[in-house]
Amino acid sequence: MPLIEMYERPGFLLRRAHQISAAIFEGSCAELSLTQAQYGALTVLSLEPGIDQTRLAKALAFDKVTVLRVVRGLQERGLIAREVSASSRRHMAVRLTPAGIRLLKKAEVSVHEAYNRLMAPLDAPQREQFIALLQQLTDGLGEEARAAFVPLSREPSAG
Repeated sequence: MPLIEMYERPGFLLRRAHQISAAIFEGSCAELSLTQAQYGALTVLSLEPGIDQTRLAKALAFDKVTVLRVVRGLQERGLIAREVSASSRRHMAVRLTPAGIRLLKKAEVSVHEAYNRLMAPLDAPQREQFIALLQQLTDGLGEEARAAFVPLSREPSAG
C-alpha cells in the first residue's frame, strides 16, 4: 500500500485529529492543569451530582480503569469527593466539591477558546456537517467500542 493511502485512512485521520484536539485543549487549559477527560468528568458531575462511578464511566464512554484514574486524580486535587452510595453500598457516589465547581466555572472561557481554535479551519456549515458526520459514525458503530456509552438523560435523576 502506498503511504499516501495510509495517510488518507479514517483511522489514521481520526487518531491524528484526536492528538490535535487534545493538544489544543490541554494548551488552552494548561493554567488550570485540566485534561479533556477531567473536564468531561467535572461537567457530568455538575449535571448529575452523586452519580456512581459506573454511570459516570458510561456517560463519558470510559472504561473502568480510565474512570478510576480520572476520579482519583480529581479527588487528590480536592475537586471531587467520593462516598459510598446511599442507594447501593457496592457503588461509590461522586460529587463536585466547592473547589471543583469553581474550577469548572473558571474553565469555561478556556474550553470555549479551545473549541473555537479546533474548529477554526472549518466554516459554519462545515462545522455542522463535521459534527453530524462524527455523530453518525459514532452512533452507527458504537457497539464496536471497547467502552460502553450510555448518555445521561436530560431529566433529573430519581436518586
